[in-house]
Amino acid sequence: MKERDEGRAGLLYGIGAYGMWGLVPLFWPLLKPAGAIEILAHRMVWSLAVVGLALLVLRRWGWMRELLRSPRKLSLIAVAAAVISVNWGGYIWAVNSGQVVEASLGYFINPLVTIAMGVLLLKERLRPAQWAAVGIGFAAVLVLAIGYGQPPWLSLMLAFSFAVYGLVKKKVNIGGLESLAAETAVQFLPALAYLLWLGAEGSAAFGAEGAGHAALLAATGIVTAAPLVCFGAAAIRVPLSTLGLLQYLAPVFQFLLGVVYFHEAMPPERWAGFSLVWLALTILTWDALRTARRSRVAIAAAAAEASAAGTAAGETGTSAGAPVPAVPLTARGHSGDETGTTAPSTPSAQPGR
Repeated sequence: MKERDEGRAGLLYGIGAYGMWGLVPLFWPLLKPAGAIEILAHRMVWSLAVVGLALLVLRRWGWMRELLRSPRKLSLIAVAAAVISVNWGGYIWAVNSGQVVEASLGYFINPLVTIAMGVLLLKERLRPAQWAAVGIGFAAVLVLAIGYGQPPWLSLMLAFSFAVYGLVKKKVNIGGLESLAAETAVQFLPALAYLLWLGAEGSAAFGAEGAGHAALLAATGIVTAAPLVCFGAAAIRVPLSTLGLLQYLAPVFQFLLGVVYFHEAMPPERWAGFSLVWLALTILTWDALRTARRSRVAIAAAAAEASAAGTAAGETGTSAGAPVPAVPLTARGHSGDETGTTAPSTPSAQPGR
């Protein structure tokens, strides 16, 4: 029952995370007349404040010492900060310039770009279904490029920047909150300097549009951190296959907002391109679920075989007359509990440790 409740809670956290990411196009237009770069700078500054406060409450600082001792990880954090800055800035500009559908396409094709990068950079081997999905995704980009008269540069920029970001994060391998804190720490001084320069020039929107607008700019930190916290809570409660399916919620919501709420145009060539992308993702998802199911069956079969082998060995040992040694009282703990059997385990990732 407890495991089922944890799974249900994890599913709700995952829906909350990807739902917030999917609905964020409703937030960025509220920050006008601030430009995309000013909004981006506020997001960097306020995100560090929010995440720093969260880490202070949770007392999770041990990772900083390890990070500072690793020049390689520090350089990767700097690369991650630069790449996510491009991604954030491009997305904010896309939404506030009326290209929400184009932005959603970037996150639809992101899994395909990630797979392609795995082949090119990490020399990973793809299954036939994955090759088919990547090929269909490439065909979708060609269809859109022909229809537009040029490649969908904005979508490609968002997809590639986020794929590179994911690759770098994989190599750094630290927690979500910790990673965001480190990245925004790198971004903080340039962002703050830009905001101070805007203020000195008299062209800053912060404070010039009233207290409500200033509060919304400050809320960019919460908008950035809240879905990340929910994602972290989901990641430890539900299987990766479930998270893989939930990730499509964000671009679906963004696409629907672009078409239904922002009334962006959907000419036939755009529908054709999106349809090909959705076909590719359907194949990719089907292949991932099939592979995960086969892996579970194989693991269960191996466990059953090992259990059967252990039982057979035990029966052989007993029939051969090998006595089963009793645990003497002197081998027990001072309190009478058997050593190592009843002492509760304490996870090292627990807050404050």
